[in-house]
Amino acid sequence: MTRTFLVVGGGGREHCLAWALARSGGVEHVYVAPGNGGTATEVKCSNVALDPLDFAGLINFARSRQVLLTVVGPEAPLAAGIVDAFAEAGLPIFGPSRAGAQLESSKAWAKELMAEAGVPTAHARSFCDMDAARAYVRTIGAPIVIKADGLAQGKGVTVAMHLDEALEALDALPRFGTAGASVLIEEFMEGEEASVLTFTDGRTLRVLQPAQDHKRIGTGDTGANTGGMGAYTPTPLITGALLDTIERTILIPVVEALARRGIDYRGILYAGLMIRAGTVRVVEFNCRLGDPETQAILPLLATPLEALLEATIHGQLDQIKLDWQPLHAASVVVSAGGYPGSYRTGDVVGGLDAARATGALVFHSGTQRSDQTVVTAGGRVLAVTGLGSTLTLAVERAYRAAEKITFPDAYYRPDIAWRALQEARVE
Repeated sequence: MTRTFLVVGGGGREHCLAWALARSGGVEHVYVAPGNGGTATEVKCSNVALDPLDFAGLINFARSRQVLLTVVGPEAPLAAGIVDAFAEAGLPIFGPSRAGAQLESSKAWAKELMAEAGVPTAHARSFCDMDAARAYVRTIGAPIVIKADGLAQGKGVTVAMHLDEALEALDALPRFGTAGASVLIEEFMEGEEASVLTFTDGRTLRVLQPAQDHKRIGTGDTGANTGGMGAYTPTPLITGALLDTIERTILIPVVEALARRGIDYRGILYAGLMIRAGTVRVVEFNCRLGDPETQAILPLLATPLEALLEATIHGQLDQIKLDWQPLHAASVVVSAGGYPGSYRTGDVVGGLDAARATGALVFHSGTQRSDQTVVTAGGRVLAVTGLGSTLTLAVERAYRAAEKITFPDAYYRPDIAWRALQEARVE
């Protein structure tokens, strides 16, 4: 095998993965399927016109190019069994099996596993009968959380502060197709959310720097849920002692519970957490790297990414030590106007060179190249990441670069890391 990698996916997370691999001297080339307007011009990278769900096509490509390792970015191919298909073909691939991916593909399944593992989380009930779900919501009242059970690209959760909102969320579930055929109704948890991502080979864990994502579209964490409008790391919400507690009481018990079910879980275990007064409860688990958390976390990773990926699939994580740059990172998502609702595509994106000239990193998400120009091709268009010796500097650098980006109705939240910055000013 050559030192060639294949990254599956076309978003900002996948651009960041490809960038992190390509900057290593130990990596010869990175293919990205299907990639985007940024990966198309990244050094040592090239796009491949293959759908992430075209397993046969991806397997044939990986075999023909003697790919050392395929790395799966998004959740949909993991949930559909891409790892199982590659394993059957005798090809190495990074990510959990279809059975393990149920942690994300079924919220009800994940709740059952959490109960088995003794992991703290919100009380919840699952319904397939929507009339019964409505009756339950009327009995419980608001605030309450309505979650489509399946994969909904980060948009299947409604935190309903009023009863009418909850009932409207139930009525809207059919728009998610099979993902909304059943619903998880969960008690409302107060606190602040944070993300803790870990690599695991089924025995050993290597926990990444904790981050805080900003899921709401509006300033001050208001408005509709999105796939994520920005993130920063490290977050003061999670101290070193609290991170140790999270590993001991949440991450390790879940990996052990998976093993008891006969699931050899190798890949990313992502815990979305609710933190209040030093106590932690799980909001959700994901089976892949977060987006945009990845665009903030990976630029600070000093350990070669390919070494971490290979150790995970070969059961050798105990031989890996994580090293980090002593910096802060903040990533600001620039989205198309109207997102997460309807939005326009095909607009020319300007200012990319000017944004990079500030020293920031620009990761493409919803873009593609057309006639030597970059045009919008999705709701979340770019993630602009600033680095700095303090969080304040990292945030300032991210926004200085984001201001250079131009396309009609471009939108980004002006307050990424606002709580952390506010607390730092008070201190």
